[in-house]
Amino acid sequence: MSYLCCMQPTKSFTVCGQFVDILKKQIYPAVIHIQEGKIRSIEKSSAENISLQQYILPGFIDSHVHIESSMLIPSEFARLAVVHGTVGTVSDPHEIANVCGIAGVDYMIENGKQVPFKFNFGAPSCVPATVFETAGAVIDSTAVEALLQKPEITYLSEMMNFPGVLSKDPEVMKKIAAAHKAGKPVDGHAPGLRGESAKQYIEAGISTDHECFTAEEALDKLQYGMKIIIREGSAARNFEALIDLVEDHPNSILFCSDDKHPDSLVTGHINKLCARAVAKGIDLFHVLKAACINPVLHYNLPVGLLQIDDDADFIVVKDLTDFEVAETYVNGILVAKDGQSLIQSVPATIINHFDCKPVSISDLTVTENAYPSEDGLIPVMEALDGQLITNKLFLSGKLSDGQWVSDTEQDILKMVVVNRYHHAPVAKCFIKNIGLKKGAIASSVAHDSHNIVAVGVDDESLAAAINLVISEKGGVSCYADTHHQVLGLPVAGLMSTHDGYKVAEAYTAIDQMAKDLGSTLQAPFMTLSFMALLVIPHLKLSDMGLFDGDRFSFLK
Repeated sequence: MSYLCCMQPTKSFTVCGQFVDILKKQIYPAVIHIQEGKIRSIEKSSAENISLQQYILPGFIDSHVHIESSMLIPSEFARLAVVHGTVGTVSDPHEIANVCGIAGVDYMIENGKQVPFKFNFGAPSCVPATVFETAGAVIDSTAVEALLQKPEITYLSEMMNFPGVLSKDPEVMKKIAAAHKAGKPVDGHAPGLRGESAKQYIEAGISTDHECFTAEEALDKLQYGMKIIIREGSAARNFEALIDLVEDHPNSILFCSDDKHPDSLVTGHINKLCARAVAKGIDLFHVLKAACINPVLHYNLPVGLLQIDDDADFIVVKDLTDFEVAETYVNGILVAKDGQSLIQSVPATIINHFDCKPVSISDLTVTENAYPSEDGLIPVMEALDGQLITNKLFLSGKLSDGQWVSDTEQDILKMVVVNRYHHAPVAKCFIKNIGLKKGAIASSVAHDSHNIVAVGVDDESLAAAINLVISEKGGVSCYADTHHQVLGLPVAGLMSTHDGYKVAEAYTAIDQMAKDLGSTLQAPFMTLSFMALLVIPHLKLSDMGLFDGDRFSFLK
């Protein structure tokens, strides 16, 4: 295998240390012989000849991740991830597919091939995610079937249209059938689905879910044969609610990040989940099954498991508590050592779909008759820190000169979604718990269609923040008075072409500015990115209007 970064496997070498045999639940001193990128032998050795201060185990797998949410192209994501012992991902290119269609999926595959890392991409199942928003592309069942024939496509990505599965929508069922015909698993996405509905969804042939936010929901799905992926990302955090399931269901639990911003990726990845699980007293081998073994077996990934003749995809860690990674190998190539990535950045091209004119203040006003009600209450979306779900509230709004405006005292702020693909009226609503006291934030990372989403305390700041994103043809921005920051994301309005560590540094600065303006959220921009995600209840805003996720229709 050849990589543009010119990294090639060493012809022959050995690694010594405490060998962690996860399947046999054994740890013993060993010498591992690697030749031409393959594991050729594993020999037990006497302890006096082996360093007992390091442990050798299979590499970590992120079992469900949208690379685009890192704001990095795949090759840069790999540069950062290998430092933490991640050797592969199960990657859903759903985000770029909603912007650029099949060309976006091909972009991710080709860029990922340029570095030694095991990207395993899926065929996006929901492009567009719903008919209640404007996306940049359509991928129908015929296109999905064609994608599934590609060797680089290892599964059907998360089937978010669970109402379509339950109603046996013909187009939905054709996509699932195409995956089964190709012998590839189908990922699920069914937040809150329980009982007979969950059983029906699973019996359609859907094998995983990463959206469970209670143990009761996960147990409901486990009993019907589904595997549960425990998610701990930059916004959605379900680790604490679900981690105890690993003890009783060690073969049916996997770990994932789903969406991870660049600042989070710099500090850690799946290794952090392993450390937290072990610290809670969860059996070490059960934890490592979830992190290293179960993903490879479930998705039939071309990733080695430290067995004879496997690809030499493994890591050396300093201990089995903190999982500090000393070395990471992919196909026998040393890709990270002592906290430093050895993968070099590669040239990146740009693909995009952005045709949006600057907005004016008048585009953003909400007149009094927009919410005609006798009690003076208006619908308000309540953002929940660490969750993708939102609450649907009806609260007293603030009127000024015949217009509904932001109310910082109640933390009820105006939120808007601007169509990025063509000129259209701006959709508006109000949101609670963002916390800004002044200024505005905006982003073209807005799941799933990636129109521009923004929240602000006044229309002047909102317009300015939105126009900063438009000027970059995609990005995240923060504006207050005369001070502003913007991080351009020219690749589909989702990803940067710059060095991953520099992108993380720039993102950290803009994230801090949002917090300085009053936001108390752990990840303001990540939370903002999900406020237009219609397939997660209860109330969301698309470019077409305010959406009731429970009734799956626009709020009337």
